[in-house]
Amino acid sequence: MGIEKYKDGFKIRIHPEALNTPYSWKKPKVVFVNSMSDLFHDEVPLEFIKAVFAVMNDTPQHIYQVLTKRSDRLLKIAQELNWTSNIWMGVSVENQKYIDRVIELLQTPAKTKFLSIEPLLGPTGNIPLTGIDWVIVGGESGHGARPIQYRWIEAVRIQCENHSVPFFFKQWGKPKFNVNQDDPTISKEHPKHAKGGCELDGIIYRNMPKLNYLI
Repeated sequence: MGIEKYKDGFKIRIHPEALNTPYSWKKPKVVFVNSMSDLFHDEVPLEFIKAVFAVMNDTPQHIYQVLTKRSDRLLKIAQELNWTSNIWMGVSVENQKYIDRVIELLQTPAKTKFLSIEPLLGPTGNIPLTGIDWVIVGGESGHGARPIQYRWIEAVRIQCENHSVPFFFKQWGKPKFNVNQDDPTISKEHPKHAKGGCELDGIIYRNMPKLNYLI
């Protein structure tokens, strides 16, 4: 992408020099730790993961959202990490095939646990939501995006409602996927605009988990 950090493409690289960055922020932030990576990839050294956690532990004014598809490694090393309350741990769940990631997440000591059901690529079936603090759902966007279906979204939303889990619907992904072509959030001029729009039956769901600690 023309950025030095990504010059090796998808090969694993670590950047210890970036660990000091959170100490320079003067105001509390919500940080998506690894939008372009997976901290629990097998090739990421355990000592580096511990170093990342040490920074998060040492800066409790910030909320850190960590997302992984490698829930097996997460569970394997979870007891070696310090899970302060400002670390939110999540797993990606694209469809029912990956429900085991939820089960493994639930076995970790993370104080706030969330599911990123994005992109939602098929029905999820019954999700074990007891102990889950937040669920995000979204459609795939970009070139070659696969469609999302209303019934898949609604099934997750109802489960969240039944378990009193905050539900956040991020986007349909592309306008053509949206069942309501009159959804005003399709427009880039709308203050709540999202890719493909973000209304579900005329409602914008942007629910968030309750903070279980004070900053």
